[in-house]
Amino acid sequence: MNVAMLLEMAASAWPTETAVVERSDQVRRITYGELGEKSSGGAAVADDESADAIVYVGVNGVAMPVALFAAAKAGIPFVPLNYRLADDKLAALIGEFDNPLVIADDPSRIHGTATVRTPQRWLDDASTTPPVVAKVVDPEATAVLLYTSGTTAAPKAAVLRNRHLASYILGTVEFASAGTEQANLVSVPPYHIAAVANLLSNVYAGRRLVYLDRFDAEGWLDMADSEGVTHSMVVPTMLARICDYLAEHEQKAPPVTSISYGGARMPVSVLEQALDAFPNTGFVNAYGLTETASTIALLGPDDHRDAFATDDPAVRARLGSVGRPVPGVTIAVFDDNGVECAPHVRGELCVRGPQVSGEYRGVGNLLGEDGWFHTRDQAYVDDAGYVFVEGRMDDTIIRGGENLAPAEIEEVIVGHPSVADAGVVGVQDEEWGQRIVAHVVTYPGKELADSDIKDWVRAALRSSKTPDDVIFRPELPRTDTGKLMRRLL
Repeated sequence: MNVAMLLEMAASAWPTETAVVERSDQVRRITYGELGEKSSGGAAVADDESADAIVYVGVNGVAMPVALFAAAKAGIPFVPLNYRLADDKLAALIGEFDNPLVIADDPSRIHGTATVRTPQRWLDDASTTPPVVAKVVDPEATAVLLYTSGTTAAPKAAVLRNRHLASYILGTVEFASAGTEQANLVSVPPYHIAAVANLLSNVYAGRRLVYLDRFDAEGWLDMADSEGVTHSMVVPTMLARICDYLAEHEQKAPPVTSISYGGARMPVSVLEQALDAFPNTGFVNAYGLTETASTIALLGPDDHRDAFATDDPAVRARLGSVGRPVPGVTIAVFDDNGVECAPHVRGELCVRGPQVSGEYRGVGNLLGEDGWFHTRDQAYVDDAGYVFVEGRMDDTIIRGGENLAPAEIEEVIVGHPSVADAGVVGVQDEEWGQRIVAHVVTYPGKELADSDIKDWVRAALRSSKTPDDVIFRPELPRTDTGKLMRRLL
């Protein structure tokens, strides 16, 4: 099984049904049949150019799925890059390929010998070029190269082969399981694994994809209403802004059936606000990594509502978990000696299964002999098998010989009614080894003193976890998917 076959099945089943809707300066719609034809034409364009990769440097739109499936049919990698990168960094990544075909919103930023097309020119060429003769694409062939976010180190290109992505889709999505009335609103950027997984899973299910080129809360809500959106994938910062907008404008939430979220840690306070604002919506926490071809654990709608409604603290705590493993995936937490941890004991989260890649371009495969991929995420599992991820192992603060998880402290700070965002890091200290420094963003018009934050944390956690210093900032450095860039703090 390969990625191209997922579209072939969908185009055969629903050739005249709308597959993709793009709303930017204009509204564009294409059917599953047209997506199949354009991607075949795009594969022929790549063949004519002798391209060794299709590189996509742009916002969400019809051109993105055409490019991904064109690359799949041509048997070359699809490489979505962050269009916000500086020109020199963009050039360096594109320069890693001998003869890439680049699709870019702003071709003037692309220098060198690469063949460059605007999204419109790409779609025109894909429509007018005779389709490529169907190829037999090896499941072992590289389907997608995705650069990791680089929050703690330089970005690396994760290698996702056809078999990894196909395994994820076949293991988690039932073919034709969505009705033609269903629509998924996509606002996560194209260079994130969630965008790739959303595209493949919704095409396979038969659900219409609605692309929002750039996210803002008002645009998301307008699109949800006008397109009859039933499903959406957001990152935590997006959900927070949507809830804030609804509250500020005293607006009723649209009748979205399901909202999934991921990409970064979701503050429980934001999730509780969302559950209240969207009372009839099923929420899904989808936890995954670029290296695992998307989701490896899910906290489903019933889990959310049960935890939200209960007084049982153990069940209530599950709002802060990422749920339990998806079918075909095994998750375990190991200590420094490689021994599996008992419930509630913290260690490193490891995962294995057919969808797990663990491979980087130019580096090789980092899977252990036993198949485990070491995520470098600190986590624990409760008695019922729910997984709690507390951040990167590298983020751990060692204060007075005690290991402290910044995420636990951040969760408490963000729970303060005047705090909009928080990031906690450790800095060197001669006496304690490390001091706890909290970077805090307050809501507009709200003012707090250092002591307010310290007292708030001390009341919820023991004194050893209380910040030594508090720095108030207008905003925190975050990636487009909401991950805190601690190295910049």
